[in-house]
Amino acid sequence: MSDQNASFEQIGAALREHQRFAVLSHVRPDGDALGTTLAVALSLQQLGKEVRAWNEEGMLQKYSFLAGSDLLTLPPSEPEDFDVVVALDTATYNRLGTPLNSIRSSGLWINIDHHPSNPRYGDLVHIDPTAPATGQIIFELMCAARMPVSPAIAENLYAAISTDTGSFQYPNTTARTFEIAAELIRRGVNVGRVSQLLYENFPQRRVELLRELLATMQFACGGKLAWFSLSQATAKGLGVLPEDNEGLIDHLRAIRGVVVAIFFEELPDGKVRVSMRSKQGAVDVCAICKSFGGGGHTLAAGARVKGALDEVTQVIVQKACEAIETAGIPSELEPSGESQS
Repeated sequence: MSDQNASFEQIGAALREHQRFAVLSHVRPDGDALGTTLAVALSLQQLGKEVRAWNEEGMLQKYSFLAGSDLLTLPPSEPEDFDVVVALDTATYNRLGTPLNSIRSSGLWINIDHHPSNPRYGDLVHIDPTAPATGQIIFELMCAARMPVSPAIAENLYAAISTDTGSFQYPNTTARTFEIAAELIRRGVNVGRVSQLLYENFPQRRVELLRELLATMQFACGGKLAWFSLSQATAKGLGVLPEDNEGLIDHLRAIRGVVVAIFFEELPDGKVRVSMRSKQGAVDVCAICKSFGGGGHTLAAGARVKGALDEVTQVIVQKACEAIETAGIPSELEPSGESQS
């Protein structure tokens, strides 16, 4: 474990020098996790490497249109040996999930991420909390290390960056982000097709889920805090998949006057998945989530908290209200320009 970032040249040299790779990303993967996993796996394949791309949930239905999606699979039951394991967009080691059980031995661990809460596990570590998406870091790496960036790879990186920047709307989206997007388009991305499949292709059950969630919506702190919750009974009744939840919290975050939005999801293991978003850097939701064993970014974070749905909701809402009150944020304050995931 190192306090200094490994250079792109160092990481590139390690990728070229070895032959057998496992590429992993976090549980409950999003577009950044899956897009970067596929991009790195495809690039390594084009360099003639043996590559396994695994995720605890395999390839999600909503992202199955991505080029090379068949490469990303569930981890096998029999462990395998690797020269290098690459962990992408994963803030803590244990969030890599069940793929860890499928790695018998590995010579080198590479950890590339943009979460500031990442404890820098691994041998070659590159953490850039200023990057709006891990996809942006991977593009810079591939250019610096002269790795292949085919149209298929470009599509995956574009999807990774687009989804983690809220379609280039979040405040940490920079001029460089747009420059990279433009370069990916030059390399073959069909923006209309990818955007439609990302944002205009939801199954009906997701809209029905949103209707149920909005029925549970509550406010506190003079309208500065909003939350909704999903019980196991409701999830089972609607037949929703975990991937259907992604992005729904933004409906709360978009309400005028709301500073913090929270989504509580009851899990089958006696825990509650807490997703938090903040519009103001003065209210650090990562700090709140860290106090419950989670992490993330200042404006976007999460945790899994043991307890009943109502009990966890009460505790987290109280903590969030305290943070809002401590920050002294007036009602209906304009959004800040601070960084968000």
